[in-house]
Amino acid sequence: MKNNYRNSTKVIEAAGGVLWKKTRSGLKIAVIHRERYDDWTLPKGKRESDETWEQTALREVWEETGCRAVLGEFIGSASYLIGKNTTPKVVLFWHMQKQEDCKFHPNSEVDRIKWVKPKKAARILTYADERNIIEKAVTQILRIKS
Repeated sequence: MKNNYRNSTKVIEAAGGVLWKKTRSGLKIAVIHRERYDDWTLPKGKRESDETWEQTALREVWEETGCRAVLGEFIGSASYLIGKNTTPKVVLFWHMQKQEDCKFHPNSEVDRIKWVKPKKAARILTYADERNIIEKAVTQILRIKS
């Protein structure tokens, strides 16, 4: 039987966050649109060699949303194969509460950001793993708030 996967120990490491804010109409979560992939996703990105996972998460959320945030509790991870299904990627996610007005500017990576209620976020996110992250995040937020 032929193995379709390359013999590689390389794992792409990434981190991001469920960026949220409290509004008069309730909790809102930031989701981003990437024109290159035409997808809706949570803000995240690759870890640089000199960064901790948490530093990566904060940097990527800021770069992709223009929002500074306070790092909260760890939520969970998502993993999948990329590059013709040959390279594993793992993404760790944290809670992040928005701290100040965001200064989002569309760029080559992210062209739009939306602040939506958690149920809508779960509906519009492209990837099932990220919908699961939203569910975990909301459960944790409700626990924190009570």
